[in-house]
This record gives sequence, structure tokens and C-alpha cells, in this order.
Amino acid sequence: MVETTTGDERDGRERIVIELAEVAAEVKGCPKCELARTRTNAVPGDGNPNARVMLIGEGPGYYEDRDGRPFVGNAGKFLNELLAKAGLSRDEVFVTNVVKCRPPGNRDPLPDEMAACAPYLERQIAAIDPEIIVTLGRFSMSRWFPGERISKIHGHAKRDGKRLIVPMYHPAAALHQAALRGAIEDDFAQLPKILAELEANREAATEASRPPDQQMTLF
Repeated sequence: MVETTTGDERDGRERIVIELAEVAAEVKGCPKCELARTRTNAVPGDGNPNARVMLIGEGPGYYEDRDGRPFVGNAGKFLNELLAKAGLSRDEVFVTNVVKCRPPGNRDPLPDEMAACAPYLERQIAAIDPEIIVTLGRFSMSRWFPGERISKIHGHAKRDGKRLIVPMYHPAAALHQAALRGAIEDDFAQLPKILAELEANREAATEASRPPDQQMTLF
């Protein structure tokens, strides 16, 4: 079966690409917080503009700051492995961070730094409109799960309007604490099931919205 794309769909995709490019350009020149003084490259995020799954980490590290792309170091390699086990690839998802510039020494992002980057992240979420947001790490999950502990809620999805938010450990956690590797792999292994359930629910809703078949009569 050959899929066709309408003009409206093409226009919609072009608008998403343009919006993401505008966000990226603003991020690369952003002077809003102290991280702008120490960065080598800002890291806006990258991936599929039509992604069903969006992953949000905490902040760029050394390799990300050097290359200007998210998750390219050891944590990024592990993320790629996790996605592959979930039947996904980096080309199918969109990956970004709560803060777009590397905190010095890979320290935790500060509240004012996260606040400065928040509008960029909100615009990315609005443009892509993913079905699932996977938060990677406690700073990423805090927007949707304030006051919660990641050790308690990791892997448990929460509905936020029409999308699901799935909190998970940051892949880097497994590099520092080997005992967490199994939990991270198990959480990612649930993604295909979650996507399949969303697809089934969408199809059921579409079917339910169709008008009943009209029987033809001879009179």
C-alpha cells in the first residue's frame, strides 16, 4: 500500500522543521544564563521532527559540548543500545536536554539555568507534539513529577493531557552504578508495548467516531 501525503500534512511538517530550526538558532546564540560564558557549543537537540517519542535528558557533557549534539558520549552509546532493544533508532526519536549548555564539570543544572532554557524546551515539545516523553534523570522528570523520587517511580507512565510521560533513570546512571543497568533496560523494554497500546487506542477512537453504516433500501 502506497502512503500519500496531503498538502496540509506537508505544510505542517515544514512548519515543525522551521520552528525547530528557529529554536536551535536561538539556543546557539543564547546569552540568558552563566552557562553561555563557559560553553564551547550549545546543544539544542536533534532527531526526527515527527517523532512519536521524545527523550529529555539533563544537560550536555564534555563530548556533547564539543560536538554540539546531545548524547554522543558513553551515555549516548548506551542510549542507542537501549533504543535498539526497544525497536527504535535515533533517527525515529527526538533527543534534547533540560539545559542546552554544559554545566561546568558536569555539575547538576541550577534552577535559574533550567528556567532560562525552559521556553526553548516548551517550544520543542509544542512543535514535535510527541505521544510519549521519556524523561531521563531526576531533573528532567521534575517538571511532571515534582517532589517524587526517581527510584520510586521510574518506568511508571503518567498521562499529561493526550500524551504519556515516562520517567526513567539517566543512561549515565548505569555507567556509574552497574546495579541500575537492569532496571534501565527493563524500563526501555516497555516502550514498544506502550506505543502499541497508544496505537490501538487511537484506532479504536477513530473507529468509534465513524458514523454507522447506512443500509440501502429499495423503497
